[in-house]
Amino acid sequence: MTSPLFSLAAPDRALAVTLQHKIDRKTKPLGALGQLEAMALQIGLIQQTATPRLAHPQILVFAGDHGAAKAGVSAYPQEVTWQMVENFLAGGAGINVFARQNGIGLTIVDAGVAHDFGVRDGLVDAKIAASTRNYIEEPAMTDAECDAALERGAALVRKLAAEGCNVIGFGEMGIGNTASASLITHCLTGVPLTECIGRGTGLDDAGLQRKRALLDQALARTGRITEPLAALTEFGGYEIAMMAGAMLAAAQAGMVLLIDGFIVSSAALVAAKLAPHFTDYCIFCHHSAEPGHRAQLAAMQVAPLINLGLRLGEGTGAALAYPLVLAAVNFLNEMASFESAGVSDKG
Repeated sequence: MTSPLFSLAAPDRALAVTLQHKIDRKTKPLGALGQLEAMALQIGLIQQTATPRLAHPQILVFAGDHGAAKAGVSAYPQEVTWQMVENFLAGGAGINVFARQNGIGLTIVDAGVAHDFGVRDGLVDAKIAASTRNYIEEPAMTDAECDAALERGAALVRKLAAEGCNVIGFGEMGIGNTASASLITHCLTGVPLTECIGRGTGLDDAGLQRKRALLDQALARTGRITEPLAALTEFGGYEIAMMAGAMLAAAQAGMVLLIDGFIVSSAALVAAKLAPHFTDYCIFCHHSAEPGHRAQLAAMQVAPLINLGLRLGEGTGAALAYPLVLAAVNFLNEMASFESAGVSDKG
């Protein structure tokens, strides 16, 4: 696919000196706010202003089913995907709690759930198909389906940007999607597949061995695929592909992207391979307990904000990290300088 989605320039760094001077003149020792200082500089560069602001924060949770789930790659049955979407819509999931707590808008996107939800408030019907195919036996999706998922994700974000949103988080739901993310991670990082596979929703030792054997079987069908769209098409989920398109559109719109854990980072990895400056627009919110997340972070050369041992998904890590992102913007805009406060600088 040749798409304008993959054309992305790095933020202009001409403002970096001004931003760094403003950060350094705050009433604190140099570097005393650690990662908050780096984040303030990054957000200022993304927005191309020394007085950045975060407006109408939103989290999109993309849901999709995986054909390989019925082969036994997850501890839970496939039906849990649509049942959890119902939980999201009822306001009862972890992401609902944390988004409400932090004043973040929340939208659920049906990218490819094997269920008919009808027309529902808070749910966007962007369904490509009712579940991907079983990638153990055949490609998870066609090239046309992958392209459609990318474009539908991009369209959703462009609409949010037009409505004034400039900070967007990403979450997901899909039984079997840690397996999909493991295969994508192996393909695009070269880290051995076994090091990319974790327990997902809580597999026991026997379940983990079965998952490893099934993913070995899937990889034996194709070999390692290093081209990002090919890997996404062979092993991805519609929710992962739709997230990748949404992320690229968000970066093109100059938004601040809040990247959640392992599955969301598999979409970010695809986006980063397609558009090399992509990660300049991303804040990686937490370090997932899934082992493959370490490989993703290392491949993209990024450092996450927090490490709470999270492995829930849903965008919960992004929602929990958002107050820290807001703190970075607020100290830059509201904290006094040595000059304005009349505080003596070090001699």
